[in-house]
Amino acid sequence: MTETGGAGSGGEAAKDRLPDLRSFTKPELEDLVRELGEPAYRAGQLYEWIHRKRAYTYDEMTNVPRRLKERLAAAVSFDPPVIRERQVSAADGTRKYLFRLGDGNYVESVFMPYHHGNSVCVSTQVGCRMGCSFCASTLLGLTRNLTAGEMLLQVYAIERDTGSRVSNIVMMGTGEPLDNYDSSVRFIRMISGPDGLNISERNITLSTCGLVPGIRRLKDEHLMINLALSLHAPTDSLRRTLMPVARKYALAEIMDALRDYYSAGRRRLTFEYSLIRGVNDGAEEAEELASLLRGYNALVNLIPVNPVTETGFREPTSAGASAFKKKLENHGIHVTIRREMGRDIDGACGQLRKRCTEMDSRL
Repeated sequence: MTETGGAGSGGEAAKDRLPDLRSFTKPELEDLVRELGEPAYRAGQLYEWIHRKRAYTYDEMTNVPRRLKERLAAAVSFDPPVIRERQVSAADGTRKYLFRLGDGNYVESVFMPYHHGNSVCVSTQVGCRMGCSFCASTLLGLTRNLTAGEMLLQVYAIERDTGSRVSNIVMMGTGEPLDNYDSSVRFIRMISGPDGLNISERNITLSTCGLVPGIRRLKDEHLMINLALSLHAPTDSLRRTLMPVARKYALAEIMDALRDYYSAGRRRLTFEYSLIRGVNDGAEEAEELASLLRGYNALVNLIPVNPVTETGFREPTSAGASAFKKKLENHGIHVTIRREMGRDIDGACGQLRKRCTEMDSRL
């Protein structure tokens, strides 16, 4: 078991935490149960309880012997999810969940019901260190990485709470997935695996602000997930004022890495672009964006910036967003304006945090 899901790039030391049982692959579980003096077939029982039946406690595992449960309790962590807060949008039925983790940290996740299937927006870190100026997730910095099991638990708990099957995953919650690379890839493999939820890789989208080494590593994983770039500006100079990561990776490097990623039989490039009134939503920026994307099979997802009290940024008018969209379409670029779900409960893009408010409720 190589994944710890601990600090690595920031926060609490992983060595202070027991390994997360939900993060173990089936072969790793086989090694674990052997070490604990049990036959390897017990690993299959455990894996089924955790990832197919989504058990929250050892007591639910009726065919696992008590002696193994006691040994597991001493060797690994298997914390049940705790929903600290659950908010439901009156506008569209979106649900935002605040989960309390086993170490007392918090993450938010969002359930979005669509006609074509239900989506969950998953957080990959407690906080974020990317520092994007329009995003609430980064305001308090990075505390620690999540384990793959803590990402899985967000989906499992939401399915259990809503009674609805999740068919799409977007890794767009709090955190930068490629800043927690190993756990993010492990999560994708486990949730798309036949012994897990078996969600198609084509129905999983990972959003990155442009960590070039991570994009290049991801290309060699042979995953068929969708990769979305949080672009938000068409030039390096403007992007550096909005996103500190732009000071390290230039757009030319990022676009080259994206081109390589999609050359391996993957679908078109997706670019997320938060429209900020008076900052990046003008005719000049539209022309520059069209120039940047010329020659690419690209989809631009325009996101009128969502309100975050601390940033002071404002969304464009409806007419302004439509005009920006039209200019891109005149250059042959496919464009959508995202329908922001959960905005009234601060559950839309850029609004998630690691915060808590009132009382706990255990699932």
